[in-house]
Amino acid sequence: MDQEYSSTLLENAVTALSRLPGVGRKTALRLALHLLRRPEDEAVEIGQSLIDLRRNIRYCSVCHNISETEVCPICSSGNRRRSTVCVVENVRDVMSIEATGQFDGLYHVLGGLVSPVDGIGPDMLEIESLVKRVGSGEIDEVILALSATMEGDTTNYYIYRRLTAKGVSPKPIKITQLARGVSVGNELEYTDEVTLGRSLLNRTPFEDTY
Repeated sequence: MDQEYSSTLLENAVTALSRLPGVGRKTALRLALHLLRRPEDEAVEIGQSLIDLRRNIRYCSVCHNISETEVCPICSSGNRRRSTVCVVENVRDVMSIEATGQFDGLYHVLGGLVSPVDGIGPDMLEIESLVKRVGSGEIDEVILALSATMEGDTTNYYIYRRLTAKGVSPKPIKITQLARGVSVGNELEYTDEVTLGRSLLNRTPFEDTY
């Protein structure tokens, strides 16, 4: 039975908050009541920050990471190794790898994984833009840093076949993947920083894994 609220405004706030992932109506109610107890300017600040995020965040035209500019700070940095590109599923994985402090190259965010069961095909991901980057001739190594799941392995294999197709790159490139310090079935964002860092440093040639 749905809980009855003494205020339509409170009910609307609870309904809106409960749309967030992992937030049920009980948690949403607790958050809404907490905001009511706080100074008004604090609630306004939270609301405005979310509005600014939604209106002003864009995706990097090179790697598809979130950015406030056309090209993200990582891609535009002069301190990154531009010959190495790490392929990840989403923005959270970029953050996870950056937290290890073990990678100084660039990234490429796919925006998901190939999953026929969910109706997600390769053409729905940022794979062709990766092919174009490799075709520029500036990249020496592509690191496949996708989750050790069936969807991750399927996507890895598709990208490997796509990048090694004749005529894609003007020169031979190395394609590696994370060492299996990342347990099979684990998603990258839930892997601890030490394990993830070691998996990056001990990456293996992809062709040796299938």
